[in-house]
This record gives sequence, structure tokens and C-alpha cells, in this order.
Amino acid sequence: ASATQTDLQVVPLGSLSFASLEQSSSLVSVRGRLHSCQQCTYVTLDKSSMNRHLQKHMGKPPLECHLCPASFISNSKLEAHLRTHTGERPFSCVQCNASFATKSTLNAHMQWSTAKRSFSCAQCNASFVMKCSLNQHMRKHNRGPFICDYCSAPFVQKNYLFKHIRLHTGERPFSCVHCSASFAMKNYLVEHMRNHTGERPFSCVHCNESFTRRAGLRKHMKIHTRKCAFSCIHCNASFPKKHSLDKHIRIHSEEHP
Repeated sequence: ASATQTDLQVVPLGSLSFASLEQSSSLVSVRGRLHSCQQCTYVTLDKSSMNRHLQKHMGKPPLECHLCPASFISNSKLEAHLRTHTGERPFSCVQCNASFATKSTLNAHMQWSTAKRSFSCAQCNASFVMKCSLNQHMRKHNRGPFICDYCSAPFVQKNYLFKHIRLHTGERPFSCVHCSASFAMKNYLVEHMRNHTGERPFSCVHCNESFTRRAGLRKHMKIHTRKCAFSCIHCNASFPKKHSLDKHIRIHSEEHP
């Protein structure tokens, strides 16, 4: 027998004992038989799958995302992850307008789309795979008597419906006295006016930052609440993302060329 065949022992499917790898890089593809990792319990019929698995034990440097601290052992997984940052959705459903970042998500959507819809609404033509989805849908009928003619959205008060309809008609009755901006809702105008007056009513309790909108404050607060796992070896600075630390370290490199 060859050296490769001696190094790798294989057993038929259904055996209670698994294959043993004398050398983790030595693999023989034998139809209908198992490849087993000698360093853990992982077993597979596919040689390429075993090769990818062995990379975890061989200390191969992970593929890191340049936009966040995430890392991956294969290019395909890294590429799929990067789409969560870029918003790219290349996998489209042939039955509707939905699109997805990964093929597996599309497959799950297709299974859901073709599943039997046993739960039907008594008030319209909608039907659902799960009863809980029907219950959630029924709340739309029970939520309010004022219905939008453009999208059928229901509202409990007539003035809420009027405000909503402006989103469809494009009516913007609230105008800024300082510039040409106009808005469909009065609260949008109030927020906009702060850009002219300099008013910043939403202040951070941890630092001196303040914001014109509550949403801006909420986004800022994440800086204080999330764990800063990446620390600088040159000073006391720490960062929640590796790329932020890398950017910071360049400052020290410029100080000490």
C-alpha cells in the first residue's frame, strides 16, 4: 500500500468506529466511506469538506472583515458577511420581488412561499402558513376604522390617517421660515428648526455630547454601553471594533517612525 493509504484508515458507513488520520493533511477519497478528523469528532464523506475543517486545527489565519471584528475560515462565508455591510442582495425570488444576501436565506424563503397556507382571513383574501401570522394580520382589521385608500393601512383616529396620507400625496404643509425645506409632519419641522437655532435638547449623561434628535443620542449611547474589546498596546485607548484600533495605532506609528 502507498504511504498515503497507510496513513489514513477508513471504515465503511454504519461502523461504530470512525476513520483515523495519522497526518491531518493526508486524505484519501473513497466512495461510500468516512473521513474522520483525528483532533475532534468531525466526520464527513467529502474530502473538500474535511480539508476546510482541518484548517481550523492547522492554525490557518482567519479571513477578517475590514468593516468589523468578524472573521471567517472561507472566502464564501466572508463574502456573504460583507453583504450585510454593503446591502447587496444578489439572490432574488422568481415568484415575488424579494431578494436576499445569501442563497440559504433565499432557499428558506422559497420553502416558506410554497408552503401550504391553511389559515385564511375571514375579512379579506389573505392566507397564512401559521396561525400566529393570521392572528397578527387580524389586528390590522381590528386596529381602527379609518383605512388609507392608497395602502389599506388602518388607523384609530382620523387625524392619524390624514397625516399618513401626506406620505402618499407628497403634501408638505409645514415650511421652514429660514430655508426652502418643507415637511409632511409638524414634528419633522420642529427637528429641522434645531439645525438653524442650534438647539440640542438630547444630551449624553456620560460625556458632553448633545444632539438635535433622540435617535442621534440613542446611536451615540452605544459607544458607552458596548464592550471595547480591542485595546491599544501603546496607550489606554480601547475600541469596540478592530478596524478602529488599527486606525488608532497608525497615530502611534506616525509619532514613532
